[in-house]
Amino acid sequence: MTTERAYHHGDLRRALLTAALDAIAQEGPDALSLRDLARRAGVSHAAPAHHFKDRTGLLTAVAAEGYALFADALAEAPDLQERGVAYVRFAARHPAHFQVMFRPELHRTDDTALLTAKARATDELRAGVDDLTDAARGEDARLAGIAAWSLAHGFATLLLTGNLDGPADGKDPAELFRSVAGFLFRPPRTPGSS
Repeated sequence: MTTERAYHHGDLRRALLTAALDAIAQEGPDALSLRDLARRAGVSHAAPAHHFKDRTGLLTAVAAEGYALFADALAEAPDLQERGVAYVRFAARHPAHFQVMFRPELHRTDDTALLTAKARATDELRAGVDDLTDAARGEDARLAGIAAWSLAHGFATLLLTGNLDGPADGKDPAELFRSVAGFLFRPPRTPGSS
């Protein structure tokens, strides 16, 4: 009977990941269990373990998929500011992935698919910093990268937790982020300029 249910889904792995993303979006990653996931997907309680071994394996797959989607989104951005916009849009469109990706205690940090996707995303973020002028980046590109990452990640986190609802006042989050990012990476003023 379990085999019939699996075939009914077509791609059971995808169905389980989709059910996991729905559960994470509703209740957070800490509440996720394989038994609940099986119930949501309409399969036997053993089916998720067959595909992911355990909860950590499932969350690792969610994180790896998230980083791959994230890298794709960042790659389409032409500069650092737009990479920040892509970061914020990714978080808004993929909140369940976002919740899992940045919590390494939830996944197997040595997983090949996760490491590959995470490295691609990191390279895309660094490329945005590398494209800055020396004046905009400062002397330490690594610190500029941390500043840019902190701004985009902090903004995305505030957005997802509803902390920008009042200050954003209904504004498009991407446009609001562009304005905020403009304060961080702009050429320094020369003496005598206003």
